[in-house]
Amino acid sequence: MNKQIPSVAMVAIGAYAPPALLTNFDLEKIVDTSDEWIRTRSGISTRHIADPNTCTSDIAVEAAKVALERAQLSATELDLIVLASVTGDQVIPSTACFIQQKLGAPQAVAFDVNAACTGFVYACSVAHAMLGVGPYRNALVIGADTLTKVTDYTDRSICVLLGDGAGAVVLKTVDEEERGFRSFYLRADGTGADLLYITAGGSRRPASVETLAAREHFIRMNGNEIYRFAMRAIEEAILGALERAGLTIDDIALIVPHQANIRIIDAAAKRLEIPREKWVTNIHAYGNTSAASIPMALNEAVETGRVQRGDNIVLVGFGAGLTWGATVVKW
Repeated sequence: MNKQIPSVAMVAIGAYAPPALLTNFDLEKIVDTSDEWIRTRSGISTRHIADPNTCTSDIAVEAAKVALERAQLSATELDLIVLASVTGDQVIPSTACFIQQKLGAPQAVAFDVNAACTGFVYACSVAHAMLGVGPYRNALVIGADTLTKVTDYTDRSICVLLGDGAGAVVLKTVDEEERGFRSFYLRADGTGADLLYITAGGSRRPASVETLAAREHFIRMNGNEIYRFAMRAIEEAILGALERAGLTIDDIALIVPHQANIRIIDAAAKRLEIPREKWVTNIHAYGNTSAASIPMALNEAVETGRVQRGDNIVLVGFGAGLTWGATVVKW
């Protein structure tokens, strides 16, 4: 007889952003741009930036501490740590291992997931699967990135978009059958790998004097193609996740999208005919924080009372890879 897979729910959430701010007016002094140009094309006014001595694991730990405290869970009780990030502290070991050490969670299995801006949704899917069939009772899933560390501040097309931050959730198996994750919809298309990338630093182009001189360690993006991709991806992922959950748009209380560009969110809301007030956005204050953007926006929605127990919410991401995906969660 098959063992029934338990429900897995988000039981607590936390977020953290470095205190230093980079405003549009600051960027006007660095690159040929303006506050009006940035706001009208992206919706961003400020972004948080980590100082030179702060790395991704540092801000991830701060978000994790908040989530653990709210869950009333000690780090020593953690079974699993999954970090979604594209800006790990080092190539090896995994940044999740640094987080494990800093939190004091010696029993936790720890590893990283790299699915760019869709990373948090991917990481939740992995943790959900492991809690469902393994010996694990709880998990800490974190989305954290310090994108400003890999930002070229001579490239005005992308430097105005990116910021740093972290968000974390505690997942637990629960007895309530209807609570928790209802579905996942994950996709990838490697033929679009050349649309959003960092060329150097891996095994194909190891760091060298030449790669440094050519500024190949910074993020590059084909903005027009990424915009077109995002428009298709966000709609497909939301509808795909809803279908797998057996729900319709009318059943959804909130949608928490990746905070890439306010125009993408506005256009998606119009195409899907979902009222704009159902969409959670905080891109104006943080910019694009990659894997951190969804949990940071969700945390804000929870803290401000926009998420209520029993609500069906959709988390949806899209980004480099290309990757895209969504999950339906009953809070």
